[in-house]
Amino acid sequence: MPKLIHARDHRNTPVAEPGREGITLSYLNLLRLESGQTHTVDVPRCELACVVLSGRADIAACAQEFKNIGRRADIWDGPADSVYCGTCPRVTVRALRDDTEVAIAGGLCEQPFAPFRIPPDDVEMVEVGSRETHSRRRIFHILGQNAAGRAGRLLVSELYADDGCWSGYPPHKHDTERPPEETDFEELYHYRYRPETGFGAQFCYDPDGATPMVTMTRHRDTFLIDRGYHPTVTSPGHQGYIFTILVGRKQRSLVQNFEPRHRHLMEHIPGIQAMRDKFR
Repeated sequence: MPKLIHARDHRNTPVAEPGREGITLSYLNLLRLESGQTHTVDVPRCELACVVLSGRADIAACAQEFKNIGRRADIWDGPADSVYCGTCPRVTVRALRDDTEVAIAGGLCEQPFAPFRIPPDDVEMVEVGSRETHSRRRIFHILGQNAAGRAGRLLVSELYADDGCWSGYPPHKHDTERPPEETDFEELYHYRYRPETGFGAQFCYDPDGATPMVTMTRHRDTFLIDRGYHPTVTSPGHQGYIFTILVGRKQRSLVQNFEPRHRHLMEHIPGIQAMRDKFR
């Protein structure tokens, strides 16, 4: 069942993990550390990726240490510097600067995978929509096609929405395994806004429209999506950011199923096919 987790200080404990909050596949922890502080997570049966949202850190996984990860002051300062930690259950993060924040994204995984670094130059960006259609957003694929053959079913990206614009639009879902029309993926959104007073609305509804949900989203809220169409809109005057985790139930290739009555919009919103191609 879709669910909103309100913003709070989780004190470096998981925001979401398999078996909690109705989640079955996904993991999210948001580490906030000062210079010199170290934190270790132990997440068995999952593949993990550490994305430095701000600051700089050393990241250790599977007897490998990745030094000086992080190149930006905050999430608005260019593509992320990251480490895919593979299926190493224990990961240690050591902050090298004050106000270092590291998002640890994960998903259940049965196969073993080795760690590797994902520098900013390896992050692929696709621009979707336009100001005229009130749908402009940029998606930065941190763990996507660049990890084909080197990772399991975990996809990680950062989405930046222009003020007053929609994302996840036209409405689509991915809760049923019936390729090539649709594949089954659980999804988690973590929101930020600039300025932080911004807000948005998260829609979620089943194909029959019987149980529609509309939720106000604020800075640092998190939303868990296990089914249904789920478009999002950002308030005018505020830029929106969504840290996105997708975990496939059966495979790595995400195939989105767009709501039939809105599919005609796919021809009028630029970049929809490019977006679909980047997730496959």
